[in-house]
Amino acid sequence: MTPITKSLVSGWLKTRDPFSHKGDYGRASLVVGSVGMIGAALLSSRACMRSGVGLLTVHVPECGYNIMQMGLPEAKCIADEHYTHHTIIELPLYTDVVGIGPGIGQHIQTQWALHSLILNYPKTPMVFDADALNILAGNQHWLPQVPRGSIFTPHPGEMKRFGLEPQELAERYQVVVVLKGHHTRIYVPNEHSVRVYENTLHGNPGMAVGGSGDVLTGIILALIAQHYTAEEAAIIGVWIHAFAADLALADGNSAESLLPSDIISHLGVAFNASRL
Repeated sequence: MTPITKSLVSGWLKTRDPFSHKGDYGRASLVVGSVGMIGAALLSSRACMRSGVGLLTVHVPECGYNIMQMGLPEAKCIADEHYTHHTIIELPLYTDVVGIGPGIGQHIQTQWALHSLILNYPKTPMVFDADALNILAGNQHWLPQVPRGSIFTPHPGEMKRFGLEPQELAERYQVVVVLKGHHTRIYVPNEHSVRVYENTLHGNPGMAVGGSGDVLTGIILALIAQHYTAEEAAIIGVWIHAFAADLALADGNSAESLLPSDIISHLGVAFNASRL
């Protein structure tokens, strides 16, 4: 097992060309939210924008359209034809990576929309979180169709629903598995085995609150859009997420008061400090 260290992360973090433009930093799509769960859409989208993505398109049910347009004017927003949940997922012409799951629910139409997404974009890497994972756990015959090099970000309860150990899930379907917890572990498949990384240096109990995982999804999505590998994106994303949470705690929050939005507001400091 390999510990995640600052030297590992800083060695991978890229610097920006002063003459670059938004197209150089990737085009990501996020499929998020349902009625009553648009907060998850906002958290994951804001985290993605704060982690360096060039262009972000957020797909929400109609109930979330106005909220997203006002809450995150920097992102493009596409509304599903249904008011409460996702039924059709059509990506923009140019999409480098898709994130799906935070707050989407498990309506049967949403399940079929997820399956169609996988079938229609077989070479586009995807980040699966929350209800997207629950849907896949209930339809495991879809797993061989998931694009290779995708990332799963389950907490232990979601992992248990697959009935597999994380290394088995990673190796069998050639996906990176980020098992969230007190010491988050990342399982990276290669040709003959699975490498395991562990985050032990950062993170705190204040992260044990709804929405924290949505923030991680947004961070990882942004990194893949910027052409980090799935392995690099998962490891850097876990480090930055936990480091930002620790910085938020040191900035006057307590474990009880820490909110996922506090993590987002400290992402910039976490990125800067990880390069030193």
